[in-house]
Amino acid sequence: MGEVLGSPEAPDSAENERSGSQSRGRKSARIHEALLAAILDHRLPPGARLPGDELGAIYGVSRTIVRSALQALAHERVVTIEPNRGAHVAEPSAEEARQVFEARAVIEPRLAAMAAELATAKDAALLKRHIRDEHKALAAGETGRAIALSAEFHLAIAAIARQPILAGFVRELVSRSSLIIGLYWRRPDTICERHAHTALATAIANKERQRASDLMVSHLVDLLSGLDLSQRTRKQIRLTDLLAGTLETSLVE
Repeated sequence: MGEVLGSPEAPDSAENERSGSQSRGRKSARIHEALLAAILDHRLPPGARLPGDELGAIYGVSRTIVRSALQALAHERVVTIEPNRGAHVAEPSAEEARQVFEARAVIEPRLAAMAAELATAKDAALLKRHIRDEHKALAAGETGRAIALSAEFHLAIAAIARQPILAGFVRELVSRSSLIIGLYWRRPDTICERHAHTALATAIANKERQRASDLMVSHLVDLLSGLDLSQRTRKQIRLTDLLAGTLETSLVE
């Protein structure tokens, strides 16, 4: 009888647990997105510490949820988690910077050629919109936003190529490149050479496979040449000041 009486409660218990797990997953995903955006537009600079208790207080969630978000960012290699040091925004070395751009030079020209073959009129319009937004950010002096928009432009090309596995590699490399540019860029007036993206978008829209590939190679070489691969002094920051308002609403339910 005890088993019979208890059985109706089991589905409710399982459903509550499932619902709670889904809620935690959604909160973790939103924090992941908010932190990634803050990192890519350089509100959180390379080397910035990311204490779980402080992030939990900022976003109104448990440290468990924060930890899940940080682990996802660590998997993407934009956050580093170390024993006894906790989590901090990745701080790429000069050698890693070279390797990242060399890897991009292997993958992205191929994707640019494939994008030129497959791009639709809608895809071409999307690339032009990215460029307009990027130039507006540069004109407004929004350097961090311009870097983030530049990254999105490259991700858009990878998406147009319809190669999700390679696009995944590009996403990781572009995220790490944004950190590298923030740390080592020596030409603040030209985050991404203004005409490079326009030329790429035009070649892709015109179905010029080889030209798109060649332009991507020269663009990545130009980006690498714009890096000053010397050490940088780490700045002291306050997470509460930098992350305020990064989520539209509180995660507390």
